[in-house]
Amino acid sequence: MSGDDELSSAIELIGVARQAYAGDKTALGVLEALEQRLTDPLRLAIAGIVKAGKSTLLNGILGEQIAPTDAGECTKVVTWYRYSQTPSITVHPSGRPAQRLPIRRTKGALVIDLGEMSADDVERIDVWWPAPALKSLILIDTPGIASISQDISARSLSFLTPEDAPSEADAIVYLLRHLHPSDLGFLAAFRDTAVGASQSVNAVAVLSRADEIGSGRIDSLLSASKVALRYERDGELASLALGVIPVAGLLAEGARTLRETEFNALRELANLDRQTRERLLVSADRFVRPVEGLQLGERERKELLARFGLFGVRLAASLIRAGASDSTQLAAQLVQQSGLIQLEDFVELHFRSRGATLKIRGVIDRLERLVELRPRRGTQPITEGIERIRAQAHGLRELTLLSSVRVAGLGLPADESKVAVRIAGGEGLDAAARLGLSAETSTEELRDEALAEIDRWRSRAQSPVLDRRAVDACRVVIRSLEEVASGLGPARAGEDLADVVAAGTPGEGTG
Repeated sequence: MSGDDELSSAIELIGVARQAYAGDKTALGVLEALEQRLTDPLRLAIAGIVKAGKSTLLNGILGEQIAPTDAGECTKVVTWYRYSQTPSITVHPSGRPAQRLPIRRTKGALVIDLGEMSADDVERIDVWWPAPALKSLILIDTPGIASISQDISARSLSFLTPEDAPSEADAIVYLLRHLHPSDLGFLAAFRDTAVGASQSVNAVAVLSRADEIGSGRIDSLLSASKVALRYERDGELASLALGVIPVAGLLAEGARTLRETEFNALRELANLDRQTRERLLVSADRFVRPVEGLQLGERERKELLARFGLFGVRLAASLIRAGASDSTQLAAQLVQQSGLIQLEDFVELHFRSRGATLKIRGVIDRLERLVELRPRRGTQPITEGIERIRAQAHGLRELTLLSSVRVAGLGLPADESKVAVRIAGGEGLDAAARLGLSAETSTEELRDEALAEIDRWRSRAQSPVLDRRAVDACRVVIRSLEEVASGLGPARAGEDLADVVAAGTPGEGTG
């Protein structure tokens, strides 16, 4: 079943539930929210401990300084960022009607002023903004986990890891500075509330402020990559996050919002004689210290440091000397160096491309919970529909396989496990990526390879030496290959490809 078919089935099931719960305002309110979730873009939450750089990273993704990064009241509230051609800000006070807030910017950054309201008075804030990234993602900025204030932490925990329902987030980017027990505790709670019966993982960890690991040296990201790899191999974290990516969030935000005046200042710094430049860049304190005869003023240097950090200033000067001749070139190179592109590619591959599956998982888990909490006559078709969607939504089984290979393995040799992950979509969801062929491969060649792989994996699944875990992995792979083959059209004129791939032992019944 394709993602669109899965969505249609889930929406139809919501309609069945509306009829069963006619007259129940509470249940109908839940169903309306679930239907909205199915039609919304993927909901991606940004979470982490206090001062991990969540809002800064969000600004880098958006390419604008929209999310507040100071310690104001609005940073203590769950804030949703959605796409709209017309900017607007709406605050939802507890127990009171929503209110529109004025749009005001200071030094290019959006200012969200709650006025006389405190964070305790507000349930959430909605920011509607014409940022291209929001066309396919809803980004949710959350207050810091493990805050000194228990109330602030509770807001994030109650939103991301509610006790009586699945999380409202479809996936999560979790920022950590050092692997701490509180990080593992939160990710475990998110997995348990978000993944439901699929037991898969929909979180990625970000080693944030990665430039600080190397004390701001030019090779800081290399050092951070080694630390991230060590964390990624950690047994506990491997079961909670699909990967660990080092990102210099401040550099990403600064690069995506680079101004021409800042490029000119950085170019002036790069053009200083080597001795003067290196003396300035010894430390942050030295960089902002008053220097006689230096054209680059003390105020300008402080602003550069606040926008890019010492690592970013050093890197920008180096890139300009290496040939970055204008602000566009410099911005692109800084973004690439920041690790943000790697994170965005990861989100695209593992979350956004599987958006329908992730949304449906959360919706049917919440629908199942509704039936349990509010039983009534006429809900049997709902339960049957939930079971049918789970049985037919193969994407859920692929997510489970991708998680299992990191935690307990698949029970297959390493080379076969690698192929199984690729076929299950671990390197991309299109036919060529799943089959390990180039994007230029013809449809006929793709079809032939898919059918050959089906035969190979069917034979492998029938091996008497395989344990149950390995057989289950083979079934998932076979089903993925059958969907690939079906999507490539008939094998030859007058022949139905569905008959070809269904011949012999069916994928779900192999072994």
